[in-house]
Amino acid sequence: MGKGDRRTRRGKINRHSYGNARPHVDVVTGAAVAKPAAAKPAAAAAKKAAPRKKA
Repeated sequence: MGKGDRRTRRGKINRHSYGNARPHVDVVTGAAVAKPAAAKPAAAAAKKAAPRKKA
C-alpha cells in the first residue's frame, strides 16, 4: 500500500486522479464538489407483451 496502490488516497494523489479513495474537494469552500447530474429523459413505461395462448 502506498504510492503505487490505486485504491488508497496516497496512490490517487501520486497518479493525479480522483476516486472513491480521494474525494474531490473545492479549495475555496472546502466542501465536496458534486458533479452536475446529467438530465435523464423520463423512460417510457415498458409494456408487457400479452401472454401467448396455446392452441
